[in-house]
Amino acid sequence: MRHPIDPKVDCVFKALLGAEANRDLLIHFLNAILGAELPRPITAVEIQNPYNEKEFLDDKLTVVDVKARDATGQMYQVEVQLLNHRDLPARILYGWADLYSAQIKEGESYRKLRPTYAIWLLGQTLLPDAPDYAHVFRMRDPHGRVFLDHGGIWLLELSKFAADAVETEQERWLKFFKEAECLDENALPAWMQTQEMRRAMNTLKAFSEKEHAYHAYQARQNFLREQQSIQLEFDDLRAEVEQARADAEQERAAKEQERAAKEQERAAKEQARADAEQERAAKDEALAEIARLKRLLADQPEPSDPETRS
Repeated sequence: MRHPIDPKVDCVFKALLGAEANRDLLIHFLNAILGAELPRPITAVEIQNPYNEKEFLDDKLTVVDVKARDATGQMYQVEVQLLNHRDLPARILYGWADLYSAQIKEGESYRKLRPTYAIWLLGQTLLPDAPDYAHVFRMRDPHGRVFLDHGGIWLLELSKFAADAVETEQERWLKFFKEAECLDENALPAWMQTQEMRRAMNTLKAFSEKEHAYHAYQARQNFLREQQSIQLEFDDLRAEVEQARADAEQERAAKEQERAAKEQERAAKEQARADAEQERAAKDEALAEIARLKRLLADQPEPSDPETRS
């Protein structure tokens, strides 16, 4: 290829899985990712928002996910997200819920609702505490019982994926998305020697060699770089704010501790003063008692001599 092309850039991703000419690739991808989770393999799909090259060239494309419906009415959403942000989990859930609820109009029966599957390829780690790269989220109770088997959300963290040897079609696709930009089309590795992977490489080649398509690709890459710069700047500012808040909290805690120490010292002095007052009062009371006893002894008459009395 004349230029290296990253299949995770949204315009390439949309052309790869959302173009009518690549409908078979989308079917293969869905079966590879969802696999045994489906009641039966997908054989045909209708793409709800197909890729339109002119929209990209005119820079009017705003919807970069791929939505499709299969022959049984089941719904699918596939999206790539290179940058994480704080509200991404809510956005993912909202996207699934929106696609699920859009199946019926006002007055229609809930029975028309069909299982809906959302697949997200993530360029950055979203769940750092989970070691696996693949995550499936469904509506289950704490005992694992599914409330309603109507699809779910599949998250695939490419940052965690690593496979030298490809054993499944899912691994083949993930390895493609992670490494295709660095591959030589004239010396493809063994794991790329399938009909689907060669067709996928042809899509990348079209972006590489068609001048207008490559300009669109570059524009999207520049946009993503700007978004990443904004995100990094935002993260830096948020870290500064959080650090300033932590410093202020630490300073407040130190002042509070100092105030508590002074209060404890003042209370100790007050207690010492009270103890001294009590001791002085006890001494005064003892001296007064001694004085009283002395007066009583002084007022007693002298005892008379017995011989004098006789």
